[in-house]
Amino acid sequence: MKILPILSLTGLISAQAAPYAQCGGSGYSGSTTCVSGWTCQRQSDWYSQCIAWNAQASGDDTTTLTTTVSISSTITTKTTTTTKATTTGAGGTGFPTTNGLEFEIDGNTGYFAGSNSYWIGFLTNNDDVDLVFDHLDESGLRILRVWGFNDVNNVPSSGTVYYQLLKDGTATINTGADGLQRLDYVVASAEARNVKLIINFVNNWSDYGGIAAYVTAFGGTQATWYTNTAAQTAYRAYIKAVVSRYIDSPAIFAWELANEPRCNGCETSILYNWIQSTSAYIKSLDSKHMVAIGDEGFGLDTGSDGSYPYSYGEGLNFTMNLAIDTIDFATFHLYPSSWGTTNDWGNGWVTSHGAACVAAGKPCLFEEYGVTSDHCTIEAPWQKTALNTTGVAADLYWQYGDTLSSGQSPDDGNTFYYGTSDFICLVTDHVAAIDS
Repeated sequence: MKILPILSLTGLISAQAAPYAQCGGSGYSGSTTCVSGWTCQRQSDWYSQCIAWNAQASGDDTTTLTTTVSISSTITTKTTTTTKATTTGAGGTGFPTTNGLEFEIDGNTGYFAGSNSYWIGFLTNNDDVDLVFDHLDESGLRILRVWGFNDVNNVPSSGTVYYQLLKDGTATINTGADGLQRLDYVVASAEARNVKLIINFVNNWSDYGGIAAYVTAFGGTQATWYTNTAAQTAYRAYIKAVVSRYIDSPAIFAWELANEPRCNGCETSILYNWIQSTSAYIKSLDSKHMVAIGDEGFGLDTGSDGSYPYSYGEGLNFTMNLAIDTIDFATFHLYPSSWGTTNDWGNGWVTSHGAACVAAGKPCLFEEYGVTSDHCTIEAPWQKTALNTTGVAADLYWQYGDTLSSGQSPDDGNTFYYGTSDFICLVTDHVAAIDS
């Protein structure tokens, strides 16, 4: 199968830097000049960014746009007893990190098990949130990946949780009781039970708004979103709002750029440049926590059989993107039934990414995997392969289910529930194998 050519890194960095792209900083070797109308402005010792001339003069990188990015003042009404996460103090002690090809949590280096719960930040009953984290903690699931986004184009009915309103070229972040205060409680509950969170900032898919919601508000297309100045300004304002809330929290395992970013048919430079500049921006805000992409692992030569997931058609180059200094570890997902491959094929997909991570000197997170039936029969071999593959440092199955005050949590077809036989096989037995 013909594979799209891998772009030369020299070619990527020889041109003038694009608006809002990185243009300087310690260890940076790219272009230090910006396109016409933009100037390179220092943000920190190791990160400078292309800012519009009049934005530089005002000190505000959002004022040059006709787009307005406003943040609700209700953030000041938070009560620290229920919605604000506790911290570890100035030193950042206890923050998760990488240790070679493994992860380190609370001073312990090794392999970790976890799961995904896109819905937990949208719950309105604190007891339900606590119940989930109690069960995660007692089960030995140390990492939970949650949606850090919930974008709408119109204000929903009263009592419905949403995090950001994107409408008519304006982005308004909801920090109220039906907004980011719900995510506040998730972080606080996770802290109390020593579970670590991966929080991402936008969805490639239209669920809970995603890139499509930005396109509705700011124009363009799914593919041009990555270079749309107004959309990226709103996106970065949202990142800053979320990161600033939890910058001192030891419950944050990592920030993640997006859920499954793709740019179908695009040159790999589009996503590469976006990943490079956005991850550097996050690091300029918060040097304490790790940053990852949240991608599916597409675009890989190592172990390639020429099938769709290994190809570059979605605009991703796994190894090139992983080499970015401000990306701390790799992510990859596994859904054979959606990709036109077999379940057994998945074991090779896992080992291929492990080998690529070894070559890069960074750990791999097997971040999502799932099937709609025969969970134990199909997924347990993937777990065993991951556990025995050097370079793969943790796995998070998709997705966690539990019985809440309102009944069972959402079932997208891949869900299996706490306490079931599938849970015993894929969580209890898996954690025991890790501990042994």
